Amino acid sequence: MTSFGSFRAAVLPAVAAALMAAALPLGAARADQPSVAVTAIVEHPALDAVVAGVRDTLAEAGLVAGETLTWRYESAQGNPATAAQIARKFVGDAPDVIVPISTPSAQAVVAATSEIPVVFSAVTDPVAARLVVAPAAPGANVTGVTDLSPMNKHLDLIRRITPDVATLGAIFNPGEANAVVLIDLLKELAPAHGITVVTAAAPKSAAVLAAAQSLVGKVDAFYVGTDNTVVSALEAIVKVAVDNQIPFYAGDTNSVERGAMAAVGFNYYDVGRQTGAMVLRILDGADPGGMPVEGVEIVELFLNPGIAERMGVTISAEMLDEATTIVE
Repeated sequence: MTSFGSFRAAVLPAVAAALMAAALPLGAARADQPSVAVTAIVEHPALDAVVAGVRDTLAEAGLVAGETLTWRYESAQGNPATAAQIARKFVGDAPDVIVPISTPSAQAVVAATSEIPVVFSAVTDPVAARLVVAPAAPGANVTGVTDLSPMNKHLDLIRRITPDVATLGAIFNPGEANAVVLIDLLKELAPAHGITVVTAAAPKSAAVLAAAQSLVGKVDAFYVGTDNTVVSALEAIVKVAVDNQIPFYAGDTNSVERGAMAAVGFNYYDVGRQTGAMVLRILDGADPGGMPVEGVEIVELFLNPGIAERMGVTISAEMLDEATTIVE
């Protein structure tokens, strides 16, 4: 593995001159610079924000993609088989660190290598996903950042904005381990908030619209957690929610900008920056197995009062005053 510490001391002063001598294409491999390979199960705003956060954090430390850093990014386009192919290809390229974003991509990468350091990001439950033995002492070659949702805060938000909600329709992909963990947690916690959870399965993006439609007349509100398959087709749920005046809550704040009416969640760009900081430590020589898995403590409240009105809900001035961001 290239030592980032020695690289920074010996190579960075000569970077400008080297770039004038020879321009390298993006992602071109060089033996004298660190290399990071990043992959995500699908492209949607939350996961894209993680990628940007990782890239920007590395750049601020002097590791600029295509210049002083060999950087590769590939999306599996929602296909687990493609995720496995990408993982094997990355392992064959032997980068210094692999950064899989989302549970399916992390599972594919961890299954493909026991030697290359892996820093996962946006993984709901790394123990249930069999990525680490224990968060405090992950062991082996794996660590990362978990985005386990603050589910009680989500339920509190639903109860505060729409106190009459008794049944909550949750759309999820039963094939995503992270989605199953969140649904189980939602079902466990919801009764204490006076809410019953009704689920609808969407095993692929094309099934999200039908899943949402199947809940009409059965539930008082929609909820979607950090489920990559469902979030990739979020607009389908927004349409059903607006057409039938059903309040729609999301588990990630990026989804509010796309049409959910409210969410308490993480800024996924910050999740990416936190992940990038862990990557830098490994490039400096840290052992990933000895680095505890990190959680995200800061949450933000995003509200979209305009779309809420179209879903039959008026968000109070008090709630608007509390919002971190109001989406117009």
